[in-house]
Order: sequence, then C-alpha cells, then structure tokens
Amino acid sequence: MTNTYDNYQAIIFDMDGTLVDSGQLHQNAWVETLNKYGIPIDPQLMRSLAGVPTKETVEILVKHFNVEVSATSAEMNDFKEDIVRKTMLDYVKPTKLAELAIANKGKRPMAVGTGAYTEEAEMILKACGLYELLDFVVGADQVTNPKPAPDTFLRCAELMGVKAQDCIVFEDAQTGMQAARDAGMDVVDVLDVLSITNDYFLD
Repeated sequence: MTNTYDNYQAIIFDMDGTLVDSGQLHQNAWVETLNKYGIPIDPQLMRSLAGVPTKETVEILVKHFNVEVSATSAEMNDFKEDIVRKTMLDYVKPTKLAELAIANKGKRPMAVGTGAYTEEAEMILKACGLYELLDFVVGADQVTNPKPAPDTFLRCAELMGVKAQDCIVFEDAQTGMQAARDAGMDVVDVLDVLSITNDYFLD
C-alpha cells in the first residue's frame, strides 16, 4: 500500500467489509434468519444498516415493515450468530488492508472497532489469521452505545492509550464513518480510497 498513514499514532479498523471480506457470510445468515421469522428482505435497506449490531437491526426491520414476530430480538440474534459460527470458514477472507496490519505489527497499536459482538469478531479474525496482529478488539457488547455512536472507536483509543485525534480509522459503512468523525478521528472510506468492496446485499 503506497500510503502507510505514518502521521498517526494508532490504527483502528472496522472489521466486516473493511479488514475482513465477510459480506456473503452475513448475507447468507441474514437471509436464513429473516426467512425463518417472516421478515421481508430489502437489499438496499440491509446495506444501509451495515455496521449496526444484529439486535438493533432486527428491531429496525420489525418496525420498518410493521410485522409481528414470534421471537425476541435476542432469540433472532442467537439464531443468526449460530449460522455465522457454522458457516464462517466457508466465507471469510482478509482484504488487502491485512498488508497494512502486517506492516504495522509491533510498530504502533492497532485495534478493531466493530458492530459485531466481541466473541464473533474474535472468531472471524482468527479464521482469517488476523487476530494476532491486533492489540485490541472492541465489539458492540463492550460499549453502551454502539455505532453509529462514537463510543466503539473512543473505547479503542482509550485501550490503546492514544488520543482520539491521533487515530486513523478505516471504514466501509456510512454509520461507521459518522461514528469515527463524531469521535474526532480522521477516517478512510475503504471503498473510495482503496477500492475495497463488500459483497453484501448487492442489487
């Protein structure tokens, strides 16, 4: 990668669609989950909710489509996460941002700040051979207000012992980019700058 972003003291990666190509993993899990519970599938809406944790996504969908469901958001979350665990190795792979992570191992702190839950994120990162490169993994379950709130990225900075303005964030989702900006951090749109695409509910 030509730009190594050396003027920042720490690096924060979003995971899904940024450091990890996992679009098909989550699309498959969502399709099975939404079909099971009778919730319509709107690809454009699903893409707009990329980065939003599963429980919150379910609640938004139920309200949006005004459907009655037979399960709680927690139960639907568990169903989806079970599919993710069972199919993970079939779908996930690192993106080219892994090169940046490898180049910076031991040189400056790095963290993942994700809308996924920590246990799932750690499994995915380990499956991709990325976990050992990172100093911290902050999932949605570690903060009171997950993305699009800035809490996830602020927690990453706190754990790394670096001021927010000294962190560079890599993101693919608008919700995550807004979270980074609200945290006072510079953010790289990986689609626009690095041509990293996430094959997730494409029309």
